[in-house]
This record gives sequence, C-alpha cells and structure tokens, in this order.
Amino acid sequence: MTSCTSLPRPALLALAVSSALCLMAPPSHAAAVADAGAPARADARTLDEMVVEGRSVPKAASPKYTQPLLDTPQSITQVPTEVIEGQNLLGLRDILSTLPGITFGAGEGGGGYGDSINLRGFSANNDITVDGIRDSAQYTRSDTFNLETVEVINGANSVNSGAGAVGGTINLVSKVANDQDFTRAQLGAGTDSYGRATVDSNTTFGENSAFRINAMWHRNDIPGRDVEENERWGIAPSVAFGLGTDTVVSLSYLHQEDDNIPQYGVPYFPGIGNGGPLPGVDPSDYFGYRNIDTQEIEVDAFTAKINHSFSENFSVSNVTRQSTTTQFSRVNPPQGTWCLDSGINPANGSTCDAPGTYQPSGPRGNTRDSENQIAINQTDFLSTFRTGGIEHDLVTGFSISHETYDLRSGSSLRNADGTTVPYPVMDLHDPDSIWTGPVNFIQTAKQAGELDNRALYALDTMKFSDALHLNLGVRYERNEGTHRSDTIAIPADGGTVTPGVEAQNNDDLLSYRGGLVFKPAENGTIYLSYGNSETPSKASVNGACSATTCNVDPESAVITELGTKWDLYDGALSLTAAVFRNERENYKVQDNNNPDNPSQEQQLDGSARVDGLLLGAVGRISENWYVYANYARLESEVLQGVSDNDAALGSDFARGDRLTNTPEDSASLWTTYDLSSQWQVGYGVTYLGKVWLTQHNADNPDGPLVTAPGYTVHRAMVNWRATQQLSLQLNATNLFDKEYYTRPRNNGWSTPGEARSVVLTASYNF
Repeated sequence: MTSCTSLPRPALLALAVSSALCLMAPPSHAAAVADAGAPARADARTLDEMVVEGRSVPKAASPKYTQPLLDTPQSITQVPTEVIEGQNLLGLRDILSTLPGITFGAGEGGGGYGDSINLRGFSANNDITVDGIRDSAQYTRSDTFNLETVEVINGANSVNSGAGAVGGTINLVSKVANDQDFTRAQLGAGTDSYGRATVDSNTTFGENSAFRINAMWHRNDIPGRDVEENERWGIAPSVAFGLGTDTVVSLSYLHQEDDNIPQYGVPYFPGIGNGGPLPGVDPSDYFGYRNIDTQEIEVDAFTAKINHSFSENFSVSNVTRQSTTTQFSRVNPPQGTWCLDSGINPANGSTCDAPGTYQPSGPRGNTRDSENQIAINQTDFLSTFRTGGIEHDLVTGFSISHETYDLRSGSSLRNADGTTVPYPVMDLHDPDSIWTGPVNFIQTAKQAGELDNRALYALDTMKFSDALHLNLGVRYERNEGTHRSDTIAIPADGGTVTPGVEAQNNDDLLSYRGGLVFKPAENGTIYLSYGNSETPSKASVNGACSATTCNVDPESAVITELGTKWDLYDGALSLTAAVFRNERENYKVQDNNNPDNPSQEQQLDGSARVDGLLLGAVGRISENWYVYANYARLESEVLQGVSDNDAALGSDFARGDRLTNTPEDSASLWTTYDLSSQWQVGYGVTYLGKVWLTQHNADNPDGPLVTAPGYTVHRAMVNWRATQQLSLQLNATNLFDKEYYTRPRNNGWSTPGEARSVVLTASYNF
C-alpha cells in the first residue's frame, strides 16, 4: 500500500503543471466562446451566479459562500441541469455515480432502505441538504425534475452545513420562480417500458412577480432485471414576489410519491479473495417475492424564503422549511443458505445437501413504516465593509431546527398469531419469486427519536489586496437528541410491549475553517485551507444512540487541502486541481475487553485517513465543444481500528487496511459537440476502480481480503433541434451492455448495474 507521505510529491507536481499550463494560456477567447461553461442548448440558468466586474461567474448556491467558485478555497463540484439532462440522469444516485470518489452501500441500514452514500471514504448518509437545509430521512431520492443543480462540497465541512459532514456535503438546489417566461414540456419513451412526462413552466405577472410549476410522471422497468420497477409522480409549484427589488419573497412546495419494487440484486460472495456473483446465477434473477416487495415513499416539503437588501452593503436572507417524508418498505433480501451445483456452501466452504438451491432465511418479509419530520429556520446576514485597508464580506447567522422520527417495524410473512412460517427452497438458477404463504404484518419493535439543533456562525472573507484573501469561519452548535426503542412480543406470546430506556445525547460542537487564497493572475487562484467537522453520537434523528454511545464525546475530523483553480477564455473553461488529507481523528470503537470499562462504553480511539488528488475540467474548449471531466485518486488507510486497550493486546488487525468501499482511482467524462446549429452529439464514460469489502479481523488476521472489481460504463447521446421549439434527444446508457455490480455487501448481495437501455425524449419549448 502506498504510504501517506508518498502521495503529495506527484500530486504537487500535477498542481504545478496545471498552474503553469494555465498561466501560459491565452487570456481571452471570448470571440470563440459565447456562452461560458454551459452547453449550447441551455434554456435557463443552471448554476448559481454572481456578477463580478460586469460579468456573471458561477458560485455555490448557499449565501454562506460569498465569493465565486474561482476564489473559494475548497473543492466544490457542481452538476448543472444540462449535464444531468444530456445524460438523462434521473435520480440522485444516477448523478452521483458519474462523479469520482463516490460509491454506494447496499441500500439498507439503521435509517431503512434508500440512498447509502460513501463520499471520499466516509459515510455521507446524513450529509444531504436541499437548498442548504438538512434532508435527514434515508430514502431513495429518485427524481431530478425539480433540481437546478447538484453540488458536492468536498471535505470536512461542519462549519457550513452543521454536525457531521466528515467527507463533505451533497446539496440539492431546487428550481424556483424567476423573472423569465418559458414553458418546456418533455415526453420520453424507451426500452424496458420506459415512459416519462415532465413540464416546467415559469410565468411572470404584474411588475415583479412570477409563478413556476414543475410536474413529473415516470415509470420504467430496471434494465436487465426481471422484476424491479419504478413508478412515481410529483408536482412542485413556486411563486415569487418582488423580483428585481430590494425585497424578494418566494414560496415553494414539493410533493412526490414513489411506488417501487426495490433493488437488492443477486447473491455476491468472495472467490479466492475477490467478490462476485455466485456461479450459475444470472444478473436478471430475482430472489425476493415480486408480489410482496414494495417501497412506497411520500415527500411533502414547504419552503418560504425572504431576501431583503437594506443597502448595497447589507442584506438579510431567511429560509423556513417544513418537510415530512414517509416510507413504507416490505423487502426480502437475498439472505440465507446457498448450495452450489458442486455441493459447496460458498459462505463457509462446507458441503451442503441440496446442490443448486437457495434456502431463504433471515429477515424475510422485513417491514418498516417510518416518518421523518423536520422544521427549520435559518437566517443569514450579509455585510460588506472595510476596516483600514481590508475589505470584508461577512456572513453571520443562526439556525434552529427540530426533527422527529417514528418507526414501526416487524415482519409480514407470518401467521396471524405471529408465528413463523417455513420459506420454500428456491432453485438457484431459476428462483420462484411468488409468495403463496400467509401475509400478516406482525409488529415487533417501535422506535422514536427527536433532534434539536441550535447554531450560531460567522464566516468572513478578508481581502488584503486583489491578490491575497483570507477566509475564516466558525460555528457553534448545541445538539440535543433522544432515542427510544420499544420491543413488542408476537401475539402468540401475549403482544406485550417492553418499553426501552430513552437514551439522551447533548453536545456542544465547535467547527471552524480557514483558507488562504493567492491570485497570481485575475483568472487564477492557488489556495491552502484547513477545517474540521464535529459528529455527535446523535448526529441524525433516525440514528440510534445507546448506553454505550450516547455519553461519548463527539467524533472529529480535519481536512487540509492545497489546490488551484483557473478560468480560461473569459471563464468559458474552468480547470481545478487539489491535493488533500481528510482524517477522522477519533471515531467510536468497541471496548469490550477492558476491565476498567465494565459498562463497555465505546471509546474515541479509532482513526482513519484519506489522502487524495482531485482534478476537474468543465466548460468549452471551443465554440462547439463542451467538456465536463473529473478524476479522483484516494489513498485510504485505517490508522487504528480498535480501542487503545485492544490495540495494546495486539488485536488491531485492521491497522493499515484500506477503507471499505473506497476506490483508489475513479474518473468520469461527459462531452458534447455541436456538429451544426441543429445537431449535437454527446459521449460519456464512467470508471470506478476496485474496492475493498473487508478488513482484517480476528478470524482473518493477515489473509487475503475480499474485493469487488472495478468497471467502466459508456453513454452516448444525439440531439436534433428540428425547430426553434422542438428537439429530439436519443440516449443510450451502458452503450456496450457491460455486466457489472454496484452497492456490494460482503458475504451478502450486490446490485447488478443497469443493462443497456435506449430512451428517446421529445422537448418542446414555447
């Protein structure tokens, strides 16, 4: 394994080469590039922008970021609407899968079935925000119809987004009413029963008001799978008053409903150190019960925003959101005993008596009915002033939030009295996915959680000169959470409810970040930044804390990043490069063998590190050629994986291992070329290197580890603008029909990547 100290030398060389090339580039290319950083068929704004010296430049969506991306000392990747629509990316997982350094878990955890995201080697399940507001529920964010941009803010980032954010934050920027008049209707049809209809219409009225409505209906079978399917619809109206004036008020609402058969995939086991599907299993096979399995999601979110400018130098922004997310899931993961045709059980290498069969077991009929609610108010004050010769762009603010979580869980494949029923044996090669036994939901547990967070923060950009800036930020939070889990006996045992003990966690958190920005040229930046994150034991409302964790102090992580950013051709093309060290300084680990710790309270003795290199290019190489490319190199390492006591006993077997589900190399490219004013072609490729699924432990102190192989997937697009109003777009995903697997779970299952699919979309603008 490459040591942590070996990475910076080649990484810094890459930075130096990038900087030199940028400095030698021509300073202006405006005549050849008319529309900086956006494809030719852009119909509306796709990135948040600010005006600098009379020209628009991209910036992060949050008001906490006062500077353009070029002058922000942090790696921020924005995915605009045109890139999303050009590749026909429909859900958040689709979008993030095209970005390097991001992987996905098996889709199941304490929060329930849904998006399970790994960012820069660390879990980001609780680090998703919508318009800068935490979206805490774990569910499948399946559609982009109301999204303007997706932002990935890399690195420990609690100072901006609050508790957690060890590897960064994923921010979803919603569409809202604006001062343009347009209507865009789309109809799509394709392979695998694909059907989609959307409309996005914005109408101005009065002198400075507007109304916008987005609506979507969608269905499709999962390409390459026999059973799984998605069906959903949504509507998102918004209204804005005072556009172009000192006071702008906007009100927006989102409602979306999903009715899906969730994807778990096929059995996936190690083979001579490497993970893979079981021999004889087809990637289209379904090992659940198609007439039982379901995932039903309902999202309702109301948002009110007020922005008021008191003067050119002082303004205030306030946002209030109330959202409710409910999810009902009934699933049958492919868990149990497998017997290969050779008569071997792949889980342990023992012999088995029924070759070519699968005996289901475990949580068959696992049923969860959950509800997440969040109410939050956030206020930001933006001030511009001078002290002596220093110019300040200061953001101060506060936020108050209250979240609740309720869960009813149990099993549905039971007799009416709650007793279990036998699960029929399946043919390994042709599984029978129809359940003919009894269906009775027997509740066995109830969980409830609450989380209150109050935060104060200040972030200042100090400009000592045009060439030297200093960014400083600090955030204080009071985080208070409770969690209780009750157990319920099955009816045959009396149905008695045994109340659990309410666990409480109260923490004071202090986050900070600093960044020094040097501008050797107006169009270039070199920066060095350092910041931290604070993660309490009760970091999310749907996460449990117990007697062994609730009293443990917050975990911490730090990020050190050295980077450079260059805007070429009057901002038409942006190049970025950064090296970083993201380190979890102290995460919780078990301490079960310590006589001085009889309560077995977990200890903050774990530590892990990711050293990385990020490269990016986005914008126009020429008037007709647009490119969106990113590369990530991640060198991960467990520094200590057990308590100090266990380490002293020599049981830190994972020390030096890579972090699980963290690729060393990953890259993506999306590029379009305008053949003429009517024809545009596009090509995309995504590469993910192999990942490690296991670490060394007492059962395997120094033997081979299970890995999942990497893969490369290609996309293609052709767009024909028939008239000024009508265009047709043909997308082919997984162009060469590559068989690959995502979201692997060690000794469990993995989801086959979607097979080749083709979709034709008609767009009409009026």
